[in-house]
Amino acid sequence: MFVLGLTGSIGMGKSTTSDIFRAVGIPVHDADATVHRLYAGGAVGAIGEAFPGVVVDGRVDRTRLGAIVLKDGAALKRLEAIVHPLVGAAERAFRDRMRAAGHAVAVLDIPLLLETGAERRVDAVAVVSAPAETQRQRVLARPGMTEEKLAAILARQMPDAEKRARAHFVIESGYGLDTARRQVADIIRALAGSRRSH
Repeated sequence: MFVLGLTGSIGMGKSTTSDIFRAVGIPVHDADATVHRLYAGGAVGAIGEAFPGVVVDGRVDRTRLGAIVLKDGAALKRLEAIVHPLVGAAERAFRDRMRAAGHAVAVLDIPLLLETGAERRVDAVAVVSAPAETQRQRVLARPGMTEEKLAAILARQMPDAEKRARAHFVIESGYGLDTARRQVADIIRALAGSRRSH
């Protein structure tokens, strides 16, 4: 099974691109969605212990947690030490299920793929990209987002130009859905061709 790592900075259109892969029958493991589930289940106890006051009604309040870890590198490392092993286990289970089901290609949607060294776990990397101004407009349109929050998030993410340079495939999301769909179809064709040639 060929494993494609899908990544892109905030507001670049990665979630939409994941949906395009799903729509054509390629299974996608969404690391962010896994974290959301853990914040409502498997990670609640450990996070509540490490960060008193962030658990509300039995779930991790992402806003409260974000206010702590966005500005404090040590706190972020504590959080990652709790969450990363759980996300890793979920990813391995997904790979095993997809391999057993006979899928030729699977996608791992990981926001910080290149920042965390996760590219070592995939066969190729696809980066979703858009012009900086498009990215900024998309992100600032989100509820509760501010220029300050955006700056803090971007500071943790590798610059887009560097991500593009390290990618096997770049999906340009700034030109509408049809263009993105065509680019995804091209990637799937390229992967099918590379499997045949091995």
